[in-house]
Amino acid sequence: MNTARAGRRANLIEKGANYGWPVVSYGMNYNQVPIPSHDANTKFTEPVIYWNPVIAPGDLIFYTGKKAFPQWDGSAFVTGLGSHTITRLVMDGKGGAKAAERWELARNASATSPRPPTAHSGCSKTPTPAP
Repeated sequence: MNTARAGRRANLIEKGANYGWPVVSYGMNYNQVPIPSHDANTKFTEPVIYWNPVIAPGDLIFYTGKKAFPQWDGSAFVTGLGSHTITRLVMDGKGGAKAAERWELARNASATSPRPPTAHSGCSKTPTPAP
């Protein structure tokens, strides 16, 4: 998922596809020089979705289920390690995705609720929709 200093992306891996890194991206290099976008060179396969500013994507999971959260059936969820968020992605069934909802998490989970001294760090706050 990760590319340069800014502009993280997720690609749908296809046989023979060239995703353009490091020639094209949706971000910039560590020396602040922008990387040309996919619009500049159409021979490269575009990412399914990208984040700029960077969320520092971590885990990606898919949810299937019709009982607890039927409206989320078929959605993907990606954690933002740098943005301290969880983003729900709606898949279009053709290899594309778009962000549908985003929840901000506590930046210091131990400050939001008391925990026993042996508890591990993690999210101890219920996510709420971000504005």
